[in-house]
Amino acid sequence: MKKYVYSAMLFFLGLTSFSQNLSEAIRYTDEHVYGTSRYTALSGAFGALGGDVSAISLNPASSAVFIENSTNASLGVFDSKNSSQYFGTQNQDGFSKLDFNQARGVFVSDNPKEESIWKKFTIGINYQMTNNFDENLYISGQGNSSISQYFLHYAQGVPLNLLQTLPGESISDLYAYLGRNYGYGHQQAFLGYQGYIIDPVDPENTDGTLYVSAIAPGTFHQEMAVISQGFNVKTTLNFGTQIGEKIFAGINFNIHSLRYLQSNYFYEANANPGSVVNRVYFDNYLAVDANGFSTQIGLIAKTDYNVRFGLAYQSPAWYIIYEELIQELETRRTVEDNNITTYVLPNVINVYEEYKYRTPGKVTGSVAYIFGTQGLLSVDYSYKNYKGITYEKSSSYFNSLNTAIDNNLKGVSMVNVGGEYRWNPLSVRAGYRFETSPYQNKDLMSELHGFSFGLGYNFGAMKLDAAYARTSRERTEQLFQNGGFTSAADIESTTDFYTVTLSFDF
Repeated sequence: MKKYVYSAMLFFLGLTSFSQNLSEAIRYTDEHVYGTSRYTALSGAFGALGGDVSAISLNPASSAVFIENSTNASLGVFDSKNSSQYFGTQNQDGFSKLDFNQARGVFVSDNPKEESIWKKFTIGINYQMTNNFDENLYISGQGNSSISQYFLHYAQGVPLNLLQTLPGESISDLYAYLGRNYGYGHQQAFLGYQGYIIDPVDPENTDGTLYVSAIAPGTFHQEMAVISQGFNVKTTLNFGTQIGEKIFAGINFNIHSLRYLQSNYFYEANANPGSVVNRVYFDNYLAVDANGFSTQIGLIAKTDYNVRFGLAYQSPAWYIIYEELIQELETRRTVEDNNITTYVLPNVINVYEEYKYRTPGKVTGSVAYIFGTQGLLSVDYSYKNYKGITYEKSSSYFNSLNTAIDNNLKGVSMVNVGGEYRWNPLSVRAGYRFETSPYQNKDLMSELHGFSFGLGYNFGAMKLDAAYARTSRERTEQLFQNGGFTSAADIESTTDFYTVTLSFDF
């Protein structure tokens, strides 16, 4: 597979139509348990506990549980593995990264008026990674459908004269013109035609709109390498208060920052009788940047029986998303026993019009039991309706995508369980998490399962904690999400997360 390094592009352009899909909608909505080592070790089951800075991201009332000021920082190692199966061929690829995944602090101010019901006020600042997009995926096998079906899908109905360059017009010029005036689909048709993957039914009729594949049916050796990088980070400003002796309340104002990069390298070869084209390289480079805002409110209530209850609501996050796409195509065909290589390299950065994207809100109910100074057991239940994902842009494509979200996605239940036992100054922790599939058809994505454990040592004003967490999930993924090429691979994704946290109370 070829990998090109771009030092410069010929020009930039704005486009009015492009390609999103359900997996992208889910990707930008998902949140994972990344935080302090104690939070990670209990699988994030902190909705009724508080007293941990990472718990602020779940229940804003958590800051009000703190007795004194606290700051901490965490260093984590992310290790992701993807196992693929494509027409009986299995492959595995992985990615590891050391990263600074969180930093935060809580500052407590006791109310000097002892008769007031407002016992204290807290301010929290929380920087936390909610999703890590770093992963590698490799797929290979003998498929029964060609990438030519992808280009045919977009070409049918497009007049031939739009796909042919005029005298003095370059590949870059026409590719950019089609994107600017007609959109993503016409660009794909153009690539397929210029790469000789598709042919017009009537080459003499420049107004013709029907095309056939230059690749004959049969079997196809196919490979795809997908390299993804990026993150979703939530920066929180928190305000909390203690009301009386047993009620804690809080509110969060969150700024979300999202960065996603994907390099997609596809290769296909065939020796089918009648095929004009026998090699295809099709590479796509996607860059996504987004900024968003959300709010949260929460309560924690103590009882006289060592039981605590928590309730929290996270509003939808409203994002503005910016995308850029680079494409290139290389084909090899046989003409009169000669192999001819064709390069279709537009050298254009497709800069799409910004659009708005809204995630669903989330409600969390929690209960915890405190075993005095010996330990605790905590359970959180959260519900998030993925039907609430909305693309807020007026166009036929986004309208159809919102309809697809409503028809194919559903509400998701999440359960997090965590426990801790203390032999002062040592603490032992463990947790479990479960999340149902966001798809109505669970064959497209399975439930998520995860477990965690960790240790902590209390030095007094300083604490040192370490944790390990693993999650796994299976999914079915088309090699190309849009178009007529529907071949799919079965993917099993496993993520291992190791983290160390150093905390200071003062």
